[in-house]
Amino acid sequence: MRKIKIVVEDVEATATLYDNATADAVWKALPLEARANRWGDEIYFSTQVTLPSQEGREVVDAGDLAYWPPGRAFCIFWGPTPASRGDEIRPASPVYVFGKIDGDPKVFDGVRGGESITVEKIEP
Repeated sequence: MRKIKIVVEDVEATATLYDNATADAVWKALPLEARANRWGDEIYFSTQVTLPSQEGREVVDAGDLAYWPPGRAFCIFWGPTPASRGDEIRPASPVYVFGKIDGDPKVFDGVRGGESITVEKIEP
């Protein structure tokens, strides 16, 4: 089981990566450091990770970590986005889900766009 730590200013969370090709590619790219962008209850940032096309999900769950192909972006979802209909959590376009935040993903509520975000491996 692979774990990562996500830090944005004074917010810290851990997450568990799934056993899939997207998680493998993200794991290999770690550590990552960027400026966080907000889009509703989503944080995302561009990466150098490039993946072959695959079946993406149009709706995700709170706490999902996903890769957004058009922006080569690492995404953290915890609530509705501007594309959502009702209570669903809808990315701008289909994403590849590769992990899940451990605990309550609403810890990211106070994060503002432009804040520094780091993602690193938690070695066993």
